[in-house]
Amino acid sequence: MLKMTLKRLLGAMIFAGVLAGTPVVAVADADGAQDPIVALFTKLFHTEKAGVSAMSDDQIQRLASLPTEKPRRSKALSYDKSWLAEQPKPKGGKAWQCLTEALYFEARGESLKGQFAVAEVILNRVDHARFPNSVCGVINQGTGKKFQCQFTYTCDGRAEVVNEPAAFERVGKVAQAMIAGAPRTLTDGATHYHTTAVRPKWAKRFENTTKIGVHRFYRMPVRVSSN
Repeated sequence: MLKMTLKRLLGAMIFAGVLAGTPVVAVADADGAQDPIVALFTKLFHTEKAGVSAMSDDQIQRLASLPTEKPRRSKALSYDKSWLAEQPKPKGGKAWQCLTEALYFEARGESLKGQFAVAEVILNRVDHARFPNSVCGVINQGTGKKFQCQFTYTCDGRAEVVNEPAAFERVGKVAQAMIAGAPRTLTDGATHYHTTAVRPKWAKRFENTTKIGVHRFYRMPVRVSSN
């Protein structure tokens, strides 16, 4: 076993020598039989050497200058239309469908950054102790109860009809990125938002974290005073 291991190691060394351009020396057993691995590498070396010797200087130069293909890297999240256009066609399960619909009916007219911000609020609520622990649960909380729905489109009495398929696909890509774990860095943990046209009572009790487009964002503390 030790003898066989040493022979294979020598074969590997010869192969390394081929790569480095080192002359190859044949290795044989005590009975004169050459190790088949060494014989194979020796044959390959001489074949390669003969092929290179037959090439002209121009051929070698062209071969050496061939460009190497670099692996493609996916672009990091960017809040611009060019980044969005490069994203794959959106698709997903129930959570993706709920989030896409919410973004379509609540924020399709907003900038891309504004759409991501609304998505952040929904996912921040999922993580918050005072809200349901699922995307669909958060979006549909209070639906059908007057003045208790959390998102206006779920209780405005109008049917949710998608009339702008291109806009639906765009917000679907936003939803897909967020559910896949895109960073939430726009709203500083916001759990609420409202348009600048209104001023709800709760806005006085929560911390205003930022303003993006026509929306102001607020963060609800983990414990909320009943006063």
